[in-house]
Amino acid sequence: MKKDIQSRRDIERLVNLFYAKVKADPLIGPVFTDIARVNWEKHLPLMCDFWENAILFTGSYQGNPMDLHKHLHKAMPLLQQHFQQWNHLFITTVDELFSGEKALLAKQRALKISAILQSEIVDTKHSSSQS
Repeated sequence: MKKDIQSRRDIERLVNLFYAKVKADPLIGPVFTDIARVNWEKHLPLMCDFWENAILFTGSYQGNPMDLHKHLHKAMPLLQQHFQQWNHLFITTVDELFSGEKALLAKQRALKISAILQSEIVDTKHSSSQS
């Protein structure tokens, strides 16, 4: 039986495996590597801070994901398919590694954050072009 997410080490396992999948993914990998040109040595610890705070409530993350994604969207339009693939990879990675209350919370938070980003970035563009 898989254990639940309990520590920073668990968060690091999740983040590292997830982003390994992201980098290898033909749809969203290029967004990270070619468009955003992510510095993985800086990004991975920051994402560990983000998810540690989101799941374990540590207060370890300071940042504004919305602004970063809006900036990225200007460089390359982010589409619904990008968010769907990100969601799929995240959910399957959590399920591969963990089971329990915190694992469920991680998936719920990921889907909620993705939906908010998508509504602010992707849907806003569509609604303003229809006005």
